[in-house]
Formats: sequence, structure tokens, C-alpha cells
Amino acid sequence: MENTALILIDIQNDYFPGGAHTLDRPEQAAQNAAKLLNTYREQQRPIIHIQHETTMPDMGFMLPGSFGQEINSSVKPLDNETVFIKHYPSAFWKTNLEIHLTQRNIEHLIIVGMMTHMCVSTTARAAMERGFGTIIIKDACATSSLEFDGTDIPAETVHRTALAELGLISTINSTKYFLSENSL
Repeated sequence: MENTALILIDIQNDYFPGGAHTLDRPEQAAQNAAKLLNTYREQQRPIIHIQHETTMPDMGFMLPGSFGQEINSSVKPLDNETVFIKHYPSAFWKTNLEIHLTQRNIEHLIIVGMMTHMCVSTTARAAMERGFGTIIIKDACATSSLEFDGTDIPAETVHRTALAELGLISTINSTKYFLSENSL
């Protein structure tokens, strides 16, 4: 796909086992994100890493300078790859991401990362509002369970519900389908 960038959102150590906010199956999501990342690297396509850094220490994770806030080694950025630090769920809010994409004539975003229901969703919605087409790779994203009104909502339900909603504004693919159907 021409004019397309791969966006890797918040694939950070705090979301993995032993981290401050472990997600459901983050290793599988990161492995699939790494497949896409390696393909984009081989094809010398635009790659953008997004790294969350909290401004609210009471949140307890993504603390500045901590091991948990580091991007996971499975998708560690190379020196020549762009990294944006964000402090809010949207990768666009108070960052230079939109300017960066516009200057490079990027029109489409392939989005992977963590958490599906929060930063992936918010960034995809913000991308749509700015005129970018988006494809979300469902098995390269992960999320957590939630609680609402005294009811526990399993992570798989949260993930699938977020993707169902995003399917109204984005294309949803699997890693295997995307890599087999798209000539990069």
C-alpha cells in the first residue's frame, strides 16, 4: 500500500507479565506486531513507534524512566525509526504525529498495539477525524478486562467489543490476512 505507515502503540513492558498492568495475551500481540514491523523494515516503509509516559504517577504504570515504560524488546525501535512520546490516549493529542505524517504524504495507517479499548481505539478515531484511512490488525493488539457497575468484563469481550466498534470506521484484519493480501 502506497503512502502507508505502520503505527505501533504502547507495546511497553508494563503490559507484559511482571509489569504494573499486565494485559491478556500481550506476548501474542507483540509477536504479530513484530512480524509486521519486520516486513515494514525489509520493505523500508515508514514506521512510527508510540510510547506512553504518564503524567499521573498515581496511575502506577508507564512511569517516566522506568523499565515498565520502555518499549518491549520484541518491537524495540531501531535508531532510524521515529518514536513519539505521548501523555494521553490519543497518539495525535499534543504530539507532532499529524505533522510528521502529513509532511511524508502518509494517507493510511496500519495500527497495532496496546490497549485495544483505550489508546488503539482513541488513536484510530483521531486518525479518522484527520482524514487518515486505518487498518487495525486485531491479533497484534491486546487489552485487559474491565469492571463496570459491579460486573467483570473479560478481556476477550473488551477486545472484541472495541474491534466491533472500530470496524465502523476502520478495516479490521488479522496479521496473516494483511501480510498475504497486501503487497508492500
